[in-house]
Amino acid sequence: MTYAENDVLPEREFGPLTRTDFVRYQGASGDFNPIHHDEQYARAAGFPGVFSVGMLQAGYLATFVTDAFGPANIRRFTVRFREQVWPDDVLTCSGKVTSIAAADPAGEVLAELELCVTTQKGAIAIAGSATVAV
Repeated sequence: MTYAENDVLPEREFGPLTRTDFVRYQGASGDFNPIHHDEQYARAAGFPGVFSVGMLQAGYLATFVTDAFGPANIRRFTVRFREQVWPDDVLTCSGKVTSIAAADPAGEVLAELELCVTTQKGAIAIAGSATVAV
């Protein structure tokens, strides 16, 4: 597929997320912080309940980008966690091409992407960016 500056990538939805999704990710990542699976612990820490591991959302966003451009074309990928994600949230990954550079001496053309993960309530869970070969 050919992309141009200001092109919007097709959105991708994940969820609704469950506590089981959180625990599965914890098992895969080795991050066993009880705040993500122990309701009583999360409440004692001042939260209304358990919430997702931020890297789970980052993984969804990485999947979104690699599905669009292919894993071999990812040159840079960054995320910033903004809001917590709760059980039953539905996440939407979106992106926009912000610029496309002229081909480098090797002939590679790079696109800069602005990325976002939002909840069904409009909260921005993750803001991110990526550089991809197009």
